[in-house]
Amino acid sequence: MDERSGTEVTPRRRVPSWAVDVALIGLAILDAWLGLEQADLSAKVAAGVAILALLIRRRHPYAGFVLTLPMLAFSFSVIAVLIALYSVAVETRDRRVITVCVAVVILGYAVPWQGQIDVESGRSVLVDALYALLMGAAPAVLGQLVQARRDLTSRLKEIAEARDHERLLIEQTILAKERAQLAREMHDVVSHQVSLIAVQAGVLQVTPAGEDTKDVASSIRRLSVDTLDELRHMVTLLRASGGAETDLAPQPTLAVLPALVANSGIQTTVEGELPSDVDAATQRAIYRTVQEALTNVRKHAPGATAAVQLWHHENGMGVTITNGPPTRPTLSLPSAQHGLIGLRERAELLDGTLEAGPTPGGGYRVQLRLPSAQG
Repeated sequence: MDERSGTEVTPRRRVPSWAVDVALIGLAILDAWLGLEQADLSAKVAAGVAILALLIRRRHPYAGFVLTLPMLAFSFSVIAVLIALYSVAVETRDRRVITVCVAVVILGYAVPWQGQIDVESGRSVLVDALYALLMGAAPAVLGQLVQARRDLTSRLKEIAEARDHERLLIEQTILAKERAQLAREMHDVVSHQVSLIAVQAGVLQVTPAGEDTKDVASSIRRLSVDTLDELRHMVTLLRASGGAETDLAPQPTLAVLPALVANSGIQTTVEGELPSDVDAATQRAIYRTVQEALTNVRKHAPGATAAVQLWHHENGMGVTITNGPPTRPTLSLPSAQHGLIGLRERAELLDGTLEAGPTPGGGYRVQLRLPSAQG
């Protein structure tokens, strides 16, 4: 496929090597037959050896070239010698060896081995010398050009393979980032919902049978269904992350923050506000920060109250979540600190910072600082 024109390019079919060998040997036989009409036995033997030597020119180019040289001394046929010289030039990378072979062919073609020399004029000598030079240099130059073309083709193939490998690595890196983002989303959603289920289950254990028990059981059922829906949504995104559609929408925004606080099971106050033109990434980061902070309050400070403070000024914006000390025994829930790690990664991606630590009096504070964002 031609990327510039968008049309499919049909690859050219290469001529089989055996067909090339048959054509060249046939041409050498024809040349020898035309030049040996009145030749003696030695010339015919030299021609036969030279033609047979062409059969080994690919595997043993030097031996084939040497076996064709007697043909220059006993006949006027030179096709077999030129084919052998071409084979040497294609295979060798030593320019000195090629130069020696070319010189041998030039001398073999120019020297009057049969004792006949034309000295009618200096012009004829110059023409014979020029023919000898071209006869020796042409096959060598052609062989070197074929060798260079072969090397260039191999190099282009290596570049194409390296480019494909690099493209694969880039795709894998992008997929890894997307999966890491999905993992953070899954942790934030599931840990929030499951901690609510754990809290409700703990309440159910100490609540006597009655109308309140039914309400708590109904709440646990609703939270379980919501958690399964969130998990199903995230798993679907993970399965589709290898395709073209990797959008994480729909994603939470600040508009659903009051619902998050109301369903958290924690006595929480919300103060302040943010500009109306806050971009989606900033809204999502603030929402997830509040969600993770409230989840940690339920896990590590049961019965504590919390305060969510939204703020903004010329240099930035953010949210601060502060909670008091626990008033009930802490539930034993698993925690690997992945939530805060994911929040810090979110903040860094938005050129912000996340600070988390205890406060005087046994409480805890989480603060997200982000630069001013445009909608």
